[in-house]
Amino acid sequence: MWKNKIVTPEQVLSKIEPGMSIFLGTGMSEPRTLVRHLMESTQSNLQDLELIQLVSLGDTVAIDERYARKFRLKTFFSGWIASESISAGRVDLIPSRFSRIPWLFKTGAISIDVAFIQVTPPDDNGYSYLVGASAERQAMESCRIVVGEINSEIPRTMGDTLVNMGDFHYLIEATEPPHYVARWPLQEIYLKIAANVASVVEDGSCITYGIGPLYEALAKTLATKKNLGVHSPFFTDALMDLVVSGAVTNRNKGVFRGKSCASYIIGTKDLMNWLDLNPRVEFQPQDIVMDPRIIGRNDNMVAIFPARKVDLTGDVALHTGKGNVTAGPGNVAELFMGAVLSRNGRTIFALPSRNRSDEPNILLSVGKYPFQFTNRESMDLVATEYGVAYLMGKTLRERAQALIEIAHPDDRGELVRQAKEAKMIYADQIYFAEYGYLYPEKIACSHTFKDGMTVRFRAIKPSDEDEMRRLFYRFSDQAVYYRYFSPIKTMPHKKMQEYVNVDYRHTMSIVAIIHESGVEKIIGEGRYVRSQVDAFADTAFIVDEFYQGRGIATYLFNLLIRAAREEAIPGFKADVLENNKAMLKVYEKAPFPVQSVLSGGVYKITIPFKTA
Repeated sequence: MWKNKIVTPEQVLSKIEPGMSIFLGTGMSEPRTLVRHLMESTQSNLQDLELIQLVSLGDTVAIDERYARKFRLKTFFSGWIASESISAGRVDLIPSRFSRIPWLFKTGAISIDVAFIQVTPPDDNGYSYLVGASAERQAMESCRIVVGEINSEIPRTMGDTLVNMGDFHYLIEATEPPHYVARWPLQEIYLKIAANVASVVEDGSCITYGIGPLYEALAKTLATKKNLGVHSPFFTDALMDLVVSGAVTNRNKGVFRGKSCASYIIGTKDLMNWLDLNPRVEFQPQDIVMDPRIIGRNDNMVAIFPARKVDLTGDVALHTGKGNVTAGPGNVAELFMGAVLSRNGRTIFALPSRNRSDEPNILLSVGKYPFQFTNRESMDLVATEYGVAYLMGKTLRERAQALIEIAHPDDRGELVRQAKEAKMIYADQIYFAEYGYLYPEKIACSHTFKDGMTVRFRAIKPSDEDEMRRLFYRFSDQAVYYRYFSPIKTMPHKKMQEYVNVDYRHTMSIVAIIHESGVEKIIGEGRYVRSQVDAFADTAFIVDEFYQGRGIATYLFNLLIRAAREEAIPGFKADVLENNKAMLKVYEKAPFPVQSVLSGGVYKITIPFKTA
């Protein structure tokens, strides 16, 4: 019986009355044949219409002055193609939380008269599929006229997507292909950023996803993870690649376990083919996918966002303009809060240290930029190509120092000057201009020890001052004496900042780090200093007494040996107290011959980096 409802687009448009509100599907759901006929039609009844679209992604809705009398577009997202037109006053923005959009339709707070919905060809029982499930069903239930555009090129997606032909008043057959979105090219800088983001995403985490160069790169850098989950507004080609890699199993999710959950589809024809009847992906409406309470039911939720600018307090300016669709205040706020409500949830904002105009993206303040996202009390992490800044639990001074360290090296000196002037960091804060280019990133690694504890290792940073200070005060008097050969009782700012600000051409300091509830905790340090007397380097180690006996000092020792040999240092020296048996054992495990001489209760140890 549904075939009796098939009409021409012109016949559908003849049913439209002036002043009506018409809902249009978004992304792959956009009914391009109906919209194109609406744009081109000269029927006199098509005047003063409202077109309502969640996000204006396609190329068929023309929003220039030629169509001002025919319709006005209302959208919930100012990105992609609508941003400039909103600023020019030709398109209306409806500020709203994305999870509330279906409710706005259901209650009539936003009135809809007609819905143009794209669907698959129906089966023998008269059922077809929606493309995704953002808010189409709620729009269909809220309007007087429902028109289905049957398109054989769209996928049959799983989830809350099944509709009956009896729900439509009219049907047309599509002559336009779906709106495909090409993939972003992989960019080297985003691969570096994505690698830093991936370094803090743990196995078993549930992630959000979007579109753009950051997410294209994340598909590569997250591919080695295990048992990731996906709960995200968008499903894209990059996310398809990540699922195919085997990194995504959704095994640990609290809702829609075993399924990647999304609302929209944005991508290429390859993605459409892969999604067709694919049971691994579950499409649900916005009031489910974007509800922070539902998002938060997934443990270890990691919300990943691209940022435009970040300031030294942790405030963020989000992207605006054409091409942006993943970083609007509406969807960022809900995904952010969902991660906050999640047990062990985390939020990560990622951005290049400089923009395409070679201007700094890490600033003293983002006060002059639009689309600000200010939730510094819940900010966790910020990543650039130069590393990751941990913000949670940090003072404003500690945040400023950490964010300066991931700014572009050429911008750090000015940021230090501005931060001192604003009294955000110590007035006597040490800064080495060469530090940013000398920092040995390649040392960074992680190791899982026999008891299952994973420890990260990296070169020390100036922002480690407070954490190193805390490590010092956890030591017993004996441990302090073993390390410093004197009964030091205090480690004030002046002394500690001199310790953590090192010249890597002469000194190497590697810290051992664990994560406790998403916060970095330094539990050990190994260091060598080139001797001014001979070519050998003096060495010393310290490990938090609670974590001793696991082999952390030995691992630090071997990392230092590797770094020293790359710098053409011929060997190590050390002075170890006679009764410091644990440290003596570390040196005895050296992969090179160890020479030791006991004098005055101190072993003078020499380790040449050559075999006999």
